[in-house]
Amino acid sequence: MVFKKLLGALGVGGPSVDTVLQPAPAVPGGPLSGEVRLRGGGADVTVERISLLLVARVEVEGHDEERDSTVVLERFTVGGGFRLAQDAEHAVPFTVTLPWETPVTQLHGQPLGPVLGIRTELEVAGARDKGDLDALAVGPLPAQEAVLEAFGQLGYGFRSADLELGHIRGTGQRLPCYQEIEIVPPAGEAHAVNEIEVTFLAAPDGLEVVIEADKRAGLFSEGHDTVHRFTTSHHAVPQADRNAEVDAWLQQVIGAHATHAAPYPYAQGSGHHDDHLRSGPGTGAVVAGVAAGAAVGVVGAMVAAEVIDEIGDAFEGDDDGEGGEEE
Repeated sequence: MVFKKLLGALGVGGPSVDTVLQPAPAVPGGPLSGEVRLRGGGADVTVERISLLLVARVEVEGHDEERDSTVVLERFTVGGGFRLAQDAEHAVPFTVTLPWETPVTQLHGQPLGPVLGIRTELEVAGARDKGDLDALAVGPLPAQEAVLEAFGQLGYGFRSADLELGHIRGTGQRLPCYQEIEIVPPAGEAHAVNEIEVTFLAAPDGLEVVIEADKRAGLFSEGHDTVHRFTTSHHAVPQADRNAEVDAWLQQVIGAHATHAAPYPYAQGSGHHDDHLRSGPGTGAVVAGVAAGAAVGVVGAMVAAEVIDEIGDAFEGDDDGEGGEEE
């Protein structure tokens, strides 16, 4: 998608900007390339800085209500310090590196629900104006895709995915929000757990996988949540091995009892849940979903989520916070 905006903050007749992103989905920790195309207005100006803002739509839970907010995940400076003549055209190619924790917006071409965008910001003679938003598609890293595929092959079904404002304590999380992917268990495990929420926290040296299970109440016990943290590598392994790895995680999560779990902070491979583990807002409402029961890793079983026609509609009316609210 190409967006155009006459920069109102720079006055009538100011320069206009088109930003074109690469058509292929980006991946967390990978490059994002494109071109910022400028056209001079009615007078010569000095372009002091061109910035790209990676923004995300997040769920925020207050005391009485839930609301959506826009958070800036990263800011990139891609150009500036040049003179733009009247009516002149100037192109600024760029390649930036996305954060490793960038949320995943699609799997096998099917949207998962989270909304990300790239906003172009132009500074001219001390004035600054935000351009419109361009939708950003992000696919999973190979290790993330393999883990999701394992859930699917083990019979788990995708329910929804959203972005939550806050931090998961005891992890290496760097961004101000985290992604939750909700999946439902197969019939054989439905008696023990209502649903499972999976969070990926990628880093150059590996992948943290946080799994929270909403456990059903038993005859002599109340239902409760258990949270465990696991780590895995980015190295490619046979899918059967990945399935076995995820199955071992699930057996530990589902079979664990909070009173017998390792004390906080997490021991690798296990953890103890408390009400403040995920700081800031708790789990929020579904942003958008795929029909419950569809296997996560099987394209043919997935039903596409409802996707907004215009990325700007999803962010309309919000002012970005640099980094958003933190704990």
